[in-house]
Amino acid sequence: MSVFSNLMLVILGLFWVVRAKSSSQVPCFFIFGDSLVDNGNNNGILTLSKANYMPYGIDFPQGVTGRFSNGRTIVDVLAQLLGFSDFIPPYATTRGPALLRGVNYASGAAGIRDETGNNLGQHLSMNQQIENFFRTKEDIRKMWRGNTSGVNEYLSKCIYYVVMGSNDYLNNYFMPNYYTTSVQYSPRTYAALLLQDYERQLTQLYRLGARKVVVTAVGRIGCIPYELARLDNDSNGSQCNTTINKAILPFNRGLQQMVDRFNNGDLPRARFVYVNSYDSSRDLVVHAASYGFEVIDRGCCGVGRNNGQITCLPLQLPCNDRTKYLFWDAFHPTEAANMIFANKAYSSKLCADVYPMNMRQLAMM
Repeated sequence: MSVFSNLMLVILGLFWVVRAKSSSQVPCFFIFGDSLVDNGNNNGILTLSKANYMPYGIDFPQGVTGRFSNGRTIVDVLAQLLGFSDFIPPYATTRGPALLRGVNYASGAAGIRDETGNNLGQHLSMNQQIENFFRTKEDIRKMWRGNTSGVNEYLSKCIYYVVMGSNDYLNNYFMPNYYTTSVQYSPRTYAALLLQDYERQLTQLYRLGARKVVVTAVGRIGCIPYELARLDNDSNGSQCNTTINKAILPFNRGLQQMVDRFNNGDLPRARFVYVNSYDSSRDLVVHAASYGFEVIDRGCCGVGRNNGQITCLPLQLPCNDRTKYLFWDAFHPTEAANMIFANKAYSSKLCADVYPMNMRQLAMM
């Protein structure tokens, strides 16, 4: 590459830095996770975990993108709340100076464990997503002509949002016909193993430069339409699969304790935030009417009981008023629900929602 080309890359990089700083509360936003926040990284790989067809994206400004929702995901709303002028793009299609604004590495079916989600085909696990972030950092370092200290200082000001763990239960532990983890481990032991791997991964992210990190609890996945559809009709009127919900509690408790350890000196200069998706999802069910929801136990589109047997079929007609539905399909929230979750994470003053601070406070640090 010529000297002129190198200079142009540096100038373009500086332009993106100035633009990001002038329009947003943090210079960049990096996202790691599963289908709850995937925005197209699975489109080009061999997997059943895809959403690049209608009716997915029916309410999204750009139409079909690979988002597993009718509209915006929680990180799309958060990007807007943080002041970004555009949505954070998927890593699969983003290169060059645009990387400086942040990218989304999330992949449908991904988990903390590498084998999680193999039942659905290819995916990018948390380990692979961190490898992609390493490549991103190297690309930025090259754009900045090897200025490693400058890159580290820049990345320390960004926010990192991580959504992991749901598939390690849905597409691993509670799928005994495909995985042996539920036979090998009790729920408490399995949670401890997940947390051990997760702590290593989050520490690796820290070593790559992350200092403002948001991690989310696993939501009440025993209450999603997919699980409700599998309950026996004589399940004593239970609204949710309580076995699954109880099994994920040790993971969530351990994750919040991990956040405390990180913040109390285990990772110097780091600030971690724990988003309590478990209690937030329960709040939306208990107070559904006050949030404007009328349907909380079935997907807006899908097949079978509770519209929960599989995801939306291609070109299927969804429900008319998506704002009244908590769930878009068998697994994922509607845009209306994502807006509530995002606003709680960004600005709630309740530690029961977000701990020990909200994302707006994190951005200001």
